[in-house]
Amino acid sequence: MTRSLEHDFDHPFERGMRNRRAALGDAWVDKSVAKANTFNAEFQHFITDYAWHGVWGRPGLDWKTRRIIVLAVTSALGRWDEFEIHLRGALTPGNAHTLSVDEVREALIQIAIYAGVPAANTGFARALGIMRELGMEPPAHSADVAWHPGVGRSVFTTTRPKLHCTVREARNGKAEHTIVLSHALGQDSSMWDLVANELATTCNVICPDTRGHGRSQTPAEPLTMTELAADAARLIDEVANGGPVIWVGLSMGGLIGQELAIRHPDKVKALVLANTTSSYSGMGREAIGQRIATVEAHGLGAISTSTMTRFFSDEFRANQAATVSRHQRLLESTDPEGYTACAAALCDANTTARLGQIRVPTLVVASSHDQSTPVETAFALAKGIAGAQMVTLQGCAHLSAVEQPQAFAAVVGEFVAGI
Repeated sequence: MTRSLEHDFDHPFERGMRNRRAALGDAWVDKSVAKANTFNAEFQHFITDYAWHGVWGRPGLDWKTRRIIVLAVTSALGRWDEFEIHLRGALTPGNAHTLSVDEVREALIQIAIYAGVPAANTGFARALGIMRELGMEPPAHSADVAWHPGVGRSVFTTTRPKLHCTVREARNGKAEHTIVLSHALGQDSSMWDLVANELATTCNVICPDTRGHGRSQTPAEPLTMTELAADAARLIDEVANGGPVIWVGLSMGGLIGQELAIRHPDKVKALVLANTTSSYSGMGREAIGQRIATVEAHGLGAISTSTMTRFFSDEFRANQAATVSRHQRLLESTDPEGYTACAAALCDANTTARLGQIRVPTLVVASSHDQSTPVETAFALAKGIAGAQMVTLQGCAHLSAVEQPQAFAAVVGEFVAGI
């Protein structure tokens, strides 16, 4: 197309070409531009100016989001030539803001819900063709061993008492550490979902159900913290190749972690002790004993509402009522015998005089609104462990990992990065 010397540099067109090349790659754009002739040159100019500058040049959305939107729309409309052009550009190394194979897969699974399974099926087939073309074809993998990445695969110990856990493998394929997330009394491994998914970006993450909770075996009699630590060591042997692991425990999980690090030091390379203590005061043990008696007489429903007032801050209960209700139902679904057996272990737990035996990097996490294990308790715990760090999350109560999962994952991630 002829341009006058007075307007030799067409800024909208040149900006559009810049974006077009960044998205699709020089080779593809050069091939397209080479097809220009007196019949279609104005159209080439139009799409470069209107689409690649007018739309792709806008700063309101990041490019990865734009790429995924294009894949979704073109697959929903069955515009497969356009789908392939953009998918090839999104996967080709060296192009701007490319998508990973995992991101393309997640986009296609999302497309299956809103554009239909046939569209996603065709999208998967065409994506695999482009991956072969680019030399990045995924290896074979059996469909009967696939699992939801937001939960992980479900694993049971082969030894008894039978323990259950979920295992999320590092999404980047190169696990830097194995992290075990141990839940609070009356909850289960699902308590950690949002935190676990964040940490599983770079680490393998194991979320066990403590005995008497979730899908783990229910004890027939009260437990001790020694037994729960032995369960943890056994789980690490079977599921984490013997460790050592980074143990992240909240409340009851934190007490299990302390006992584990003292009695089985070869299993632990670092500790995160959140919203927990090294021992309960006489008043605290009396309160736990009263809850045990109430549950034995009337069931978990008799304590579930009062437990939520300890678990969550006033503001969170007011603004996130559905989340609070979900965790209340989770508490009420716990086996009462499992609850009381573990509560008995908490009542007798005491590592205070033995904290000096913990010799691994330790982070103590407190919450500003935690009435069960206040900041002063966390400070005493951190003071008893040589070199322990401490951080206080503001505005949340006892279940800090549920109330502020992003902040919790961030402080744990920062600590893990320094190990």
